[in-house]
Amino acid sequence: MKLKIYLSLLFVIGLINFLPLIGLLSTAQLSQAYGVVINNNELEVLMRHRALLFGIMGGFVFCALFKPQLRTAALVMTGISMVGFLFLVWSVGEVNDALMKVTMVDILGILCLLLAVVLHFLIDKDDV
Repeated sequence: MKLKIYLSLLFVIGLINFLPLIGLLSTAQLSQAYGVVINNNELEVLMRHRALLFGIMGGFVFCALFKPQLRTAALVMTGISMVGFLFLVWSVGEVNDALMKVTMVDILGILCLLLAVVLHFLIDKDDV
């Protein structure tokens, strides 16, 4: 049972990280998701690259669902990313409503991550 919950949490964490990949296809999607105006090529490249990196991270977490030896790295990478984003939002101060929604999703992801980390250490490695 613990393993199923653990893997479900990893799936949610992977999904949270993978969904921004849609921004790779459309600048309009990026603008809507983050509530920012992307009005030059440089910003478009940076934002689309951000989407690509999140897709890679989410894909890595999905791979970790099937490769137990990748799970610790997946938890660490996503933890650093999500906590880092929260730190940046906190350090900048007020952000728009769209970024606040992204922040709330990351907080949900961090809660899932914390529970997954606890289960990671409670699961008998022979059951994996």
